[in-house]
Amino acid sequence: MKPKLFPSCEPRQNQLLANLPDEDLAPWAAALEPVALSLGQVLCESGSTAAYAYFPTTAIVSLLYLTQDGESTEIAVVGRDGMVGVSLFMGGNATPSRSVVQSAGMGLRLPAHLVKQAVTNAGALQAMLLSYTQTLMAQVAQTAACNRYHSIDQLLCRRLLMGLDRLPSEAMMMTQELLANLLGVRREGVTAAALKLSQAGLISYSRGRIAVLDRERLEQRMGCPAPAAKPRRTAPMQMAA
Repeated sequence: MKPKLFPSCEPRQNQLLANLPDEDLAPWAAALEPVALSLGQVLCESGSTAAYAYFPTTAIVSLLYLTQDGESTEIAVVGRDGMVGVSLFMGGNATPSRSVVQSAGMGLRLPAHLVKQAVTNAGALQAMLLSYTQTLMAQVAQTAACNRYHSIDQLLCRRLLMGLDRLPSEAMMMTQELLANLLGVRREGVTAAALKLSQAGLISYSRGRIAVLDRERLEQRMGCPAPAAKPRRTAPMQMAA
């Protein structure tokens, strides 16, 4: 028996693929390749043509918009709820954002030509891809509005919830510097925002450990519709200084 090169990583662990009937998933099944996605790994650079589409199962990928002076801000988050690589079938060869692994884990990748072929052939795969693209566009639009009108602690509320909702476990490692970069704010702002949320009883924050204590109030504090519909839970998050 051949040794397993990867932890368990099945197509049905990704929600997009899980919603496809077996006969519709069949054209991709043999070509879906399990891959380990490491923290900070760049899956596709802004302005380049992606060689693969990625379907995260336990990893989380950030889509970052880059400015001319090298600064970046997160415009969307992709986890087991979606895919990375919508530019492959939207009529443009280049992706407008950088795709970076924000939380290490597993995923499946699919050669670009098979994604394009699915859109050309229409059917259930095309419908799934286009439906997800609409969902992703809605997330980008909401992120833009939140970044313009919300305070740092509101942005932090939203980002904590979005990360927790896309993880198969209840723990995540994230540095303050990385979180500040994702939100497009200074690191000191993240520290102050976490302290404010802790004092309000929404999270506990001690020695780099964050636990969501009141999800409902955290969503209310966020100031916009919840980023994902999930049962309330108490979930710890590790934040390294």
